[in-house]
Amino acid sequence: MRKTAVITGITGQDGSYLAELLLAKGYQVHGLVRRSSSFNTERLDHIYQDPQTPERDLVLHYADLSDGISLSSLLNAIEPDEIYNLGAQSHVRVSFDSPLYTGDVTGMGSLRLLEAVRASSIRTRVYQASSSEMFGATPPPQSERTPFHPRSPYGCAKVFAYWNTVNYRESYGMYATNGILFNHESPRRGETFVTRKITRAVARIQAGLQDRLYLGNLEAVRDWGYAPEYVEAMWRMLQQDEPDDYVVATGTARSVREFCEYAFAAAGLDWARYVRYDPKYDRPAEVDSLIGDASKAEQLLGWKPEVTFHELTRIMVEADIAQLAAQLDGSSVRVDR
Repeated sequence: MRKTAVITGITGQDGSYLAELLLAKGYQVHGLVRRSSSFNTERLDHIYQDPQTPERDLVLHYADLSDGISLSSLLNAIEPDEIYNLGAQSHVRVSFDSPLYTGDVTGMGSLRLLEAVRASSIRTRVYQASSSEMFGATPPPQSERTPFHPRSPYGCAKVFAYWNTVNYRESYGMYATNGILFNHESPRRGETFVTRKITRAVARIQAGLQDRLYLGNLEAVRDWGYAPEYVEAMWRMLQQDEPDDYVVATGTARSVREFCEYAFAAAGLDWARYVRYDPKYDRPAEVDSLIGDASKAEQLLGWKPEVTFHELTRIMVEADIAQLAAQLDGSSVRVDR
């Protein structure tokens, strides 16, 4: 029998890749979209334009994680087999400027969704998008057994959502799983996130449209993977007999400085000529190093990353160069992976 899935945050990087994956597996996908005065579905446009995607296979609904009643009504109407909660205010630096909004959407939004599932009495499996930012100041490597020490309102909100997911699993027997994903990037990454900010600047500098790139802490170390591979891990989590929590990561440590070096090198440029430090991009509380141990996911889910750090930076740089060239040519060609 055909499965049905609901994705919150479907218009984001992960949501669009997950929608592609589930559609390829024969799911009917329902996406929750916040009402806006402007279109914000560009990451999904290619799916709608694909003649192989019947209209009934991907259905978008106006809904919001701030409205628990509408969530309950929608879930009752759809009765999904799986729910993937990817909706959040997910920019760490922005969370310091908008802590209440971040706490409401990222933290309370998850609780509203869990309560909507409980109140509606539907039998479904829930995936909660947890984050490596929950570990914060705890030294790496970080695994499922590592204690949390968040260093931002975003990290705190994700910890709140994580423990509510565990609580609903233990209290109500709900199939609810946390995927603790470390940084994962792609050409669909939002332009304000540091990796995409870098690769977009590389394309513009190469084209003579930009002179400098200003960044914050260049020594911050992260574990960067490829987003399409990470959504595969999400799906695998909900196919297990019992719900559990999993870290998803590459286990490879790279600094922002190294990302700059490889991204600029992919375009034949010397990063040191163009990158400048600007303290305004620093966080009030910095997270120095996040490096994941995904051995549990490899053992129990059969998942492990394949795209290397060098390949990731090359993919993103080439996509931004091609996208910029298409824009300058007045073309509407979509370029990403």
